[in-house]
Amino acid sequence: MECMSEPMHTVMVVEDDQDIRFKLESAVASDSRLKLIASVDCLEEGRRSLKKNAPDVLLVDLGLPDGSGIELIRAARQLKKKVECMVITIHADQHHLMEALESGATGYLLKDALPEDICQTIMDITHGGSPVSPLIARALLKRFELATPATLVEPLTAREIDVLKGMSFGLTRKEIAQKLSVSVHTIHAHIKHIYGKLEVNSNISALQKAKALHLIYEFNA
Repeated sequence: MECMSEPMHTVMVVEDDQDIRFKLESAVASDSRLKLIASVDCLEEGRRSLKKNAPDVLLVDLGLPDGSGIELIRAARQLKKKVECMVITIHADQHHLMEALESGATGYLLKDALPEDICQTIMDITHGGSPVSPLIARALLKRFELATPATLVEPLTAREIDVLKGMSFGLTRKEIAQKLSVSVHTIHAHIKHIYGKLEVNSNISALQKAKALHLIYEFNA
């Protein structure tokens, strides 16, 4: 496991699918950078756990037996503590996607396309990333095809464009680093520069503006 000189990040899981919940629990437990502080299977238990001890990262399903995970995301956004919310769901349609993002989710992963390194994906969201499954990245780009033309304060370098393309594929920062044969730290730096040049603060906003600027076009899932 990659050593990181940073505080441990707390994680809460709200998922009614027992197999998926166990997979997420096991992944978090296996990583010394993360600490699982709660794992529940319904909205009401999620609310209670959130009030008792808010996590750094909330992994939440949308389709819970007693309501929508959207309600929990909204509740998390009302807390004084900043909680990064990552959706884990079967819903790939734009309605659920946009509702989750507008409610405050900063990541959106499909259950049948969970990344192999879930822990690194969780770490990415703590570093300002917005992890999305490839199919979701495609849906976002299609939605923003008709976006109002944007401006660019400073041209992106060829390597920054390569990183941006990796983001559009839905790759994690670690996967982009491996693809470009550089360190994850270098990718963090590139993305920080991309955010600054595009004047955004998340992967999703970066994809939106990059699409409007025609910096990225089609890609494979």
